[in-house]
Amino acid sequence: MKITGLKIDGTYLIELNPIIDKRGYFVRTYDKTLFDENNLSTNWLQENQSLSKQIHTIRGMHFQKPPHAETKLIRVIEGKILDVFIDLRKSSKTYGQWDSVELSEDNNLCLYIPKGFAHGFCTLTEITKVCYKVDSIYHPESEGIISWNDPSIGINWPTSNPFISDKDGNGSNFKNFTSPF
Repeated sequence: MKITGLKIDGTYLIELNPIIDKRGYFVRTYDKTLFDENNLSTNWLQENQSLSKQIHTIRGMHFQKPPHAETKLIRVIEGKILDVFIDLRKSSKTYGQWDSVELSEDNNLCLYIPKGFAHGFCTLTEITKVCYKVDSIYHPESEGIISWNDPSIGINWPTSNPFISDKDGNGSNFKNFTSPF
């Protein structure tokens, strides 16, 4: 397992190392000792899985407000996504900036996103399953959504005509957003 920092401080790409033989593979997807050595949160309280059945489904840009903010560890178990995250930490030098990583069932990558980020993804395959651990229990009243296509953020999505929920289609504009982080 290899942990590498990304361009936005606090975000990390985690490369898994599967052991492959004639039966298939075995892969360690989490190692508390290694996470502790890299000062990454490891107190996972909930694990979630989503299934998207259509290519170019966008889910996001979601976040949980303090005190229910979430650190996430994301991986794809079937299909492929463009995973996107926006820095909402007002004291950060990258406040309002976004980054993205392609995660797939084949590339053996996980993404670590700390508290203070909006998170979402776009599916790049028809059937996509995403699994993620969080260090806070979901609290519906603390949920926030930044508009997936807000021009002031300028995310470079792989589609201009996504399949999206009504809730995600009504996210807040970043210019009118007051960060709770």
